[in-house]
Amino acid sequence: MFRTHTNGELTLANLNEKVTLSGWVQTIRDKGFMIWVDLRDRYGITQLVLDEERSSKELLESAKKLGREFVIQVEGTVIERASKNPKIPTGDIEILVSDLKILNASELPPFTIEDETDGGEELRMKYRYLDIRRNPVKDKLIFRHKMAQKVRNYLSDNGFIEVETPVLIKSTPEGARDFVVPSRMNPGQFYALPQSPQTFKQLLMVGGMDRYFQIVKCFRDEDLRADRQPEFTQIDCEMAFVEQEDIMNVFEGMTKTLLKDITGQDFETFPRMTFADAMQKYGNDKPDIRFGMEFVELNDLVKGKDFKIFDESELVVGINVEGCAEYTRKQIDELIEWVKRPQIGATGMVWIKFQNDGVVTSSVNKFYSEEDLKKIAEKFGAKAGDLMFLMSGNADKVRTQLSALRMELGNRLGLRKGNEFAPLWVVDFPLLEFDEESGRYHAMHHPFTSPKTEDFHLLESDPGKTRANAYDLVLNGNEIGGGSIRIFDKDLQSKMFDLLGFSKEEAEAQFGFLMNAFKYGAPPHGGLAFGFDRLVAILDGNEVIRDYIAFPKNNSGRDVMIDAPAPIADEQMNELELKLDLKS
Repeated sequence: MFRTHTNGELTLANLNEKVTLSGWVQTIRDKGFMIWVDLRDRYGITQLVLDEERSSKELLESAKKLGREFVIQVEGTVIERASKNPKIPTGDIEILVSDLKILNASELPPFTIEDETDGGEELRMKYRYLDIRRNPVKDKLIFRHKMAQKVRNYLSDNGFIEVETPVLIKSTPEGARDFVVPSRMNPGQFYALPQSPQTFKQLLMVGGMDRYFQIVKCFRDEDLRADRQPEFTQIDCEMAFVEQEDIMNVFEGMTKTLLKDITGQDFETFPRMTFADAMQKYGNDKPDIRFGMEFVELNDLVKGKDFKIFDESELVVGINVEGCAEYTRKQIDELIEWVKRPQIGATGMVWIKFQNDGVVTSSVNKFYSEEDLKKIAEKFGAKAGDLMFLMSGNADKVRTQLSALRMELGNRLGLRKGNEFAPLWVVDFPLLEFDEESGRYHAMHHPFTSPKTEDFHLLESDPGKTRANAYDLVLNGNEIGGGSIRIFDKDLQSKMFDLLGFSKEEAEAQFGFLMNAFKYGAPPHGGLAFGFDRLVAILDGNEVIRDYIAFPKNNSGRDVMIDAPAPIADEQMNELELKLDLKS
């Protein structure tokens, strides 16, 4: 056998045992008369020792040939270390080597395989198989595995059945762009990779499966960010004969169980907030409620003072940054430049300081008296030592801009702590959003989301005001899950397609299979999907999902390790009857 023990398990309880170990050479310390080797595997590190008194000349010569990342096998005896290392579980012992075999030599790695490495991100992604040997990456993948097991256990214990759904499906016009796959057997026709198993899980409810789940790969051909990948993993779930409360209770329970396991804390019932309130108070539909800085609207106090910028704005709104009145002009100017970046798009920002001596001053003293400024500060609930930032413009745009500033300040001030968790349900989303460019409505979630029963009448009279029977689960300013009660009536589904601008023929071509299924007794149903990569990252105190994926893509959607995507051979192009006209 290659090993009797792993490199993380031997202790003083194993003294004098004959053992066989295998792994990678982490470090070598050669003093001439004595050689120490740190041997590493997934489980930990064990120190090996060879010396002139106890080891043969041939053995010492073999050890001197070792290099970093050589794969070796050793036999030896467990002895007590003279100089112990309390930082590792095996730090009380070492192995006096009696035999050493080099199983595979290694070139010098392009970066050091250490917790604190000298390799940049792009280099480590190119050699991801080496990066995985490092504890920070290895531990994240193990954490992901444990989370998947906890999810499966919880859902299985609650009556859910795991069912696999197809990966080669039909392209649909709603949502993000599809990745498409040409069919050789059906020239000129294409499969799509699923953005979600949405219609299939609904069909499973029609099929009577009642409670379904799947930890499933999904694909979206969209622009990438730190928390997005072209392929990602969902915990996809659906339930029959349920209302919104039933679904929220089940998955609030799952989230509480995960939080309890990770943090040791018991969480009370998760707070709820309507979409409208979230947008008004925080400027986005996934607010981080670990800290304050709620928006304060100021139109009634700041307009009519001859300050043209405010007078001509649809909305003047601000936040109070507690204890930051000592910010220098340089620090404030840097924040103003930050919000003026193209990614944020603000034209400027006004500041008001409530100084420690009680004086209230601002960047617009020319237009507002100290009495005016004190009234504004009072509306903020500000106190001595606080700093207020005000922005103005189109209501939707300025809320988005101020939201970005709020989150940036939360990061800079250390208010977004990775070991603190604040879950929140956001409910009552709009069912539809109007797109000016196309001149029609789009589904805010997807076309199968049911309107709230009490808003059915608005579908005819004022579709834009119809609320969806939808809900998102937010954790620390990130949407970790979202779902809805589905339409299960074919007439209502047909009406929804009409509102979205589908002709009868288009609706039939795209979704006729679902409409046909509804003719045969579809039960009331609904569900929810968690972004598994994001959930794992946040519960581990991070927000970048790439670290929790074994072989991720970079920000351009490329796998730099295998160099994909890549051209295919002309022969394959011909087989698929594809023509690539780069000139056009």
